[in-house]
Amino acid sequence: MTAKPKFVYEKDDQGTIGEIDDNEVDRIAECFKGRSLFITGGTGFLGKVLVEKLLRSCGGLKRIYLLIRPKKGKDPQERIKDIFQNVLFDQVKQMRGEEHILQQVVAIAGDVLSPGLGISEKDLETLRQEVSIVYHCAATVRFDEPLRNAVFMNTRGTKYMLELAQTLKHLDFFAYCSTAYCHLHVKTLYEKPYDPPADPHKVMQACEWLTDDEVATIERKVLGDIPNTYAYTKSLAEALVVEKFEELPAVILRPSIVIPIWKEPIPGWTDNINGPTGLLIGAGKGVIRTMYCNSSGYGDFLPVDVAVNGILVASWRNITAGTDKTNRVAHMTSSNDIKVSWAEIIELGRWVIENKVPLNGVAWYPGGSMKSNYWVHFICMVLFQWMPALFVDALLWILRYPPVLCRVQNRIYKGFEVFEYYANNVWNFDNSEAVKLRKLMNNKERRTYVIEKIELDLIDYFTNCVLCARRLILKESDESIPAARRHMKVMWVVDKVYKGIWIFGILYMLYRCFFAG
Repeated sequence: MTAKPKFVYEKDDQGTIGEIDDNEVDRIAECFKGRSLFITGGTGFLGKVLVEKLLRSCGGLKRIYLLIRPKKGKDPQERIKDIFQNVLFDQVKQMRGEEHILQQVVAIAGDVLSPGLGISEKDLETLRQEVSIVYHCAATVRFDEPLRNAVFMNTRGTKYMLELAQTLKHLDFFAYCSTAYCHLHVKTLYEKPYDPPADPHKVMQACEWLTDDEVATIERKVLGDIPNTYAYTKSLAEALVVEKFEELPAVILRPSIVIPIWKEPIPGWTDNINGPTGLLIGAGKGVIRTMYCNSSGYGDFLPVDVAVNGILVASWRNITAGTDKTNRVAHMTSSNDIKVSWAEIIELGRWVIENKVPLNGVAWYPGGSMKSNYWVHFICMVLFQWMPALFVDALLWILRYPPVLCRVQNRIYKGFEVFEYYANNVWNFDNSEAVKLRKLMNNKERRTYVIEKIELDLIDYFTNCVLCARRLILKESDESIPAARRHMKVMWVVDKVYKGIWIFGILYMLYRCFFAG
């Protein structure tokens, strides 16, 4: 068993937030009072948390219109009801009442892939007359998305949104949710527009002319040094927004790698296994045992509730700024406040899974390490991931069960092709806007919309992340934790025996080669 990590407690250098004055007003909630909002991507990870926070902390708003893609046999408003069945919304349903929030949140049938967003004329007129704030969060976040699909979703979809925004009669704020990782050639990213890698209009035009197969054949050449279609198409979309700066009250918001909730409403909540959550599960199940990674490097991670708080605070600042000059680009990043290396993430995750929240059905005892040399990593991957997977799958086949682990390893391998680029490079992000905003907020706002590191216990955070992943994604009940803990002890013995046999075998072969006979 590994020792408890020693670096897990971090405190804010700026001190704690003062006591809330009874006379303090939540100016951010007041800013949203009586307004109608239009949100795309409201069914995604960030979008769900944004909707929940608006309903819980800015309950005086009039309406939230969500763009919902039509599904055969399902009314869009029924899909809204399905979304609210998620445990994420339990607290706000208790506070406001489910019927009330279902009246506040209205589905708009449409699709960012369709011209005019596929919205009916009746719904378009409603948006034109009522909406004053727009959040465009819809995007494909798959790094391996085919280029043509990514251009249509991320770039052309933004073009359609900007065209709609120009028809809104009361528009005060248009926010495009980009990513801090969309200008990868810049190692220190500042809060300003950057030139796109190509003319977005020409790229969209070319993708409309060509077929999927034709675009696929030139994809690598088009991307150049950019490692994936996600970063490429998001940078193109940013350029479209910048073009409209003179015509629209538009801003670009760049959150970094968005990870599970830190504080509210459910610590550790997530609905996906992207980013560190996937690494925790893979390593915790014993199927990830080696990584090609600069262990001293770090990524910029931001809990999704903090990202959403940043979005709302930036909205308030831009809407109420009046004649004051505000920056049109803002970063939601964390690495200037706290840096956690890849090695520390793995050490933390391993300790939590070994000692606090083990997972069910562990294939092997969690272990392994990061490798700075690719070929050492490759050899370890073959020996400690692929060979055990082949062995277990062969046993499953003999026992007439479907093979599993080789398919899992194939998915891990493809995922690591994307991950390794980011894990072996380091970027820094200026967050001057966030620092300025903190100084403008009163104590009540700073507590309600936390955008600073007040007090962070990484052990507690990782424990909550693993617990939620266990309950919500892996569907493993808390009652099974004692059994999982016993199984973990058995796998520890198996791991030691397996390594002992390998060491004995190697020593025996060396003895035979050099000393025998």
